Amino acid sequence: IGKANWAADAVGRAYGNRGNCLARQGKFQAAISDYNKSIELCPYSVDPVLNRGVAFEGIREYELAIQDYRAVLDVSPSDPAAWNNFGNANAALQNWDVALDAFSKAIAMSNFFSFASVNYATILFQRGSDQEAIREFRKILIKYPSFTDARAALAIALWLTGDRSGAETQWYRVEDSRYADVEWLTETRHWPPRLVQGMKEFRGIVV
Repeated sequence: IGKANWAADAVGRAYGNRGNCLARQGKFQAAISDYNKSIELCPYSVDPVLNRGVAFEGIREYELAIQDYRAVLDVSPSDPAAWNNFGNANAALQNWDVALDAFSKAIAMSNFFSFASVNYATILFQRGSDQEAIREFRKILIKYPSFTDARAALAIALWLTGDRSGAETQWYRVEDSRYADVEWLTETRHWPPRLVQGMKEFRGIVV
């Protein structure tokens, strides 16, 4: 029995690892299939459930992603990655209050979760807490000055609040060209609508 359990565990982990590789290649449906097999063989492991949620987000099945993140949080309520992902999926559905609470929990449960922190700040800005959001972006950049997502978001937040010079200064330090692509910001990065619209306006003026 011990050998059988060991074999199932090894095969289950192999499916999970292959699912991770497929997900990184953008092959989300195939990844989900592998995660399903991993979950079947290793029902005690939260990793394939968490990763399947990310794959569901990749095909825009946000409700299914939320179900997976809830399942992880039911057994691991102090998992900051699960809270951050739960926030991402809810933000994609514009459940702003739920997303903000989830990001807040992710931050509280880690020493400094940079991705949760920038997500938290983008939602603050979406909800109209402009100066608080800008302070959060600046705080992140003090600790991580090369964090492109925070710098690009700060640039647009400054632009929309009237600090045109500050916005341009921040934007010229953004080296990732994807941040000028509003489709990528919307469909892949999932910036909230207010920042995306701000980017459209900003890029229409600043070259």
